[in-house]
Amino acid sequence: MTEIDLREHAEDFNSHPYPYYEKMRAAGPVHRIRTPEADGVWLIVGYDEARAALADDRLGKDPRITGNWQDESPGLFSNMLDTDPPHHTRLRKLVAREFTARRVEALRPRVQQITDGYASAMLEAPDRRADLVDSLAFPLPMTVICELLGVPDLDRARFRLWSNEMVAPTGPEQESAAVMAMSEYLVELIEDKRCTGPGDDLMSALIRARHEDGDQLSSRELVGMAFLLLVAGHETTVNLISNGMRALLSHPEQLAALRADMSLLDGAVEEMLRYEGPVQTATYRHTREAITIGGTEIPAGQDVLVSLSSADRDPGRYPDADRFDIRRRSQGHLAFGHGIHFCLGAPLARIEGRTAVRTLLERCPELALDRQGGGYDWIPGLLIRGVRKLPVRW
Repeated sequence: MTEIDLREHAEDFNSHPYPYYEKMRAAGPVHRIRTPEADGVWLIVGYDEARAALADDRLGKDPRITGNWQDESPGLFSNMLDTDPPHHTRLRKLVAREFTARRVEALRPRVQQITDGYASAMLEAPDRRADLVDSLAFPLPMTVICELLGVPDLDRARFRLWSNEMVAPTGPEQESAAVMAMSEYLVELIEDKRCTGPGDDLMSALIRARHEDGDQLSSRELVGMAFLLLVAGHETTVNLISNGMRALLSHPEQLAALRADMSLLDGAVEEMLRYEGPVQTATYRHTREAITIGGTEIPAGQDVLVSLSSADRDPGRYPDADRFDIRRRSQGHLAFGHGIHFCLGAPLARIEGRTAVRTLLERCPELALDRQGGGYDWIPGLLIRGVRKLPVRW
């Protein structure tokens, strides 16, 4: 098997990964690759193989499986995403009760109110131009998750810098500094929350949460949970909104169809997630034993990545997969993952995405991409798919 070295094509791959994924799928569903961030990992690109891998317990999430990892932060990675059952089961059960359909649905009016506020501020721009990321796509989910957690005074500017560095590192030293800075900040945040007394918010609920057997989150686990909810609670939705609007505004016939019939909105958001979802590649999995996927044997102790973006463009699952079609039956897409690590916040992300898209289309009838802004500044790396800025005009 030939190893695919993407380092010499890094810039082009970052901007246009789909032709590369198409070539990889044609050659087989599993490949060994090298990138600037990943020096020799296994990448799964086929839909069927990706879906199966996401639910395969032989692929663990605990990075200690490979024997060369330790968390030097005060628990940043002691969260559901980086653990396996039974530890994962315990953590998810403690927090899942705070993400019930009833609780999330109750947030809808507040999500609309927040969206209206940011949309109004954006529309006051005298030159009728704005960066949709800064104006709406970032502040909307950040405000929602901060209010849900009960940390409205979060230092969002600094947190955004740390979060950006962690999902798309500019270098090992910068990433390490961001990890430590965020860790220290979250430890202090949680301690302040303890001191202010219990409130009617998620962070307070997590601090006092107890399992039926008296189990309670440790200090490290609270830091890990706060980190996961804050970062995952905004980072993915930012790019759901910006990627979705970029796709919609780039396809005038689809935009016109949605404007003419807003009953297509739910399906349109699912197609946005399939066509250009915010998470390009699921976070690392690690082989507990030698396994065979798609006819390729992966030895034990190996790092494995599952390309959600490639899987959701697999024509074996979605005919004419590179076409953006809001009427497509996009069910089964992997934008939120699959299996026990399926995104807990998916219902909230969908509410935020639908609310943002509807509000923008209703309040900005002439909304369009602003082509004067030049080329897009794509977020580097394999994790997040999106742009740092999305210039629009109306």
